[in-house]
Amino acid sequence: MTHLPENTRALVLKKSPVERTPLYHDAVVEVRGIPALKEGEILVKMGAVAFNHRDLWIRLGQYPGISFGAILGSDGAAAADAADPLLHKRVFLTPMRGWESAPDAPESMPAFGVVGGCSKPPLGTFADYVIVERDQVVLSPDHLDDVHMAAWPLGGLTAWRAAIVNAQVAKGQNVLITGIGGGVALVALQICIAKGANVYVTSGNQDKIHKAVTLGAKGGVIYKSKDWPNQLAQLIAQDSGVGSAAPAQLDAVIDSAGGDIMTQVNKILKAGGKVVVYGMTAEPQIKFTMREVMKHHRLIGSTMGSHQDLIDATKFMAEHRITPVVSHILDGLEAAEKGFELLKGGEQFGKIVIRMKESKASL
Repeated sequence: MTHLPENTRALVLKKSPVERTPLYHDAVVEVRGIPALKEGEILVKMGAVAFNHRDLWIRLGQYPGISFGAILGSDGAAAADAADPLLHKRVFLTPMRGWESAPDAPESMPAFGVVGGCSKPPLGTFADYVIVERDQVVLSPDHLDDVHMAAWPLGGLTAWRAAIVNAQVAKGQNVLITGIGGGVALVALQICIAKGANVYVTSGNQDKIHKAVTLGAKGGVIYKSKDWPNQLAQLIAQDSGVGSAAPAQLDAVIDSAGGDIMTQVNKILKAGGKVVVYGMTAEPQIKFTMREVMKHHRLIGSTMGSHQDLIDATKFMAEHRITPVVSHILDGLEAAEKGFELLKGGEQFGKIVIRMKESKASL
């Protein structure tokens, strides 16, 4: 019989001292007991875990439903550690609960929740060991190690839902992905390229645009420039070999910024084109005018995805041998604060991952 550990280290959310300004909750490594497994549960040993911006927003008090004492982290790759047919097999954890297969939105919005830092669901990945429902783990594709596998779940699911389910990106289409460098944007880039689309990007950093081009993007523009839509139109025209009489246009935009994105792309988005927004880092409102109405432009909100979406996305990722981009690899939960500082800086290109260490507390 497999010996199960009695306790585990975990990165836990603690309430900020009242006098701290601005508000910034603590993330503390604690040793916690591992309860007995219930029917339908397995214990997994985490090999690597990854940060998402929601982890930072939770500490800033800018995320709904946070729970002090909750374990942080939505993403993680692991190996089953209990007596189970999955024993020693490499898996990753599903990053959400409450959305199985409904095509348009979760079956019940009140039941939907993202793993880590909240009371619903009551678990997080930033721990040596995690108890998880057996039907909430997915076998890891053979071409990825734990570090790169940990960089996939939340970002891969969000990117798939935005690009494939909602934008319906297809071969030969022109697609713009804004804010390249973040985990979701980069996976969306990789998925769209694998689909055979012509992908363009925006960034505030020229180096990130160059890196995106090495991954297969056609080109990109600096969004800090006021005339970036015109610059992008010129790029598309050059690549398409068409003149101003019949300008090539975008079929879809995958956006993380919000704000003026609809009015900015109005002239370069084809009639009936889609703008799929999965985040609003620039401004928590989107301007939508009669000009967009007259061109039949469609604005689609997209958050996470279903369990079935995750299965479909992972199958596609495995078939196309997509490797999520990792920016920084940190060693052990003790290095978590460095990860938060990197998120604050915003200079990363890809995911920030913690490679887990063997823990005396977990033996």
